[in-house]
Amino acid sequence: MPEVHHAKVYFSGHVQGVGFRYQTLQMARGFEISGWVGNLPDGRVLLEAEGTADEVQAFVAGVQEQMQGFIRKTEMSEVKREAQFQGFGIR
Repeated sequence: MPEVHHAKVYFSGHVQGVGFRYQTLQMARGFEISGWVGNLPDGRVLLEAEGTADEVQAFVAGVQEQMQGFIRKTEMSEVKREAQFQGFGIR
């Protein structure tokens, strides 16, 4: 399997109960990325996305822009690894 750019992004703030996951899922349809988004027990939202570096970074920037009124802090780590996801979903 070829390597892809992978980002793991933690969003904190008022990010649960505001349609964050649904909006992220809708936005993912406009990018060539795969992965998932889900709520964490501590109140944060975790986004994992993989694809080309440009697509992943543009997607994360789009999520940040769309949900900026709800995000207080974003923590992101990026690596190259083998692809692990197919499609994009909510967990």
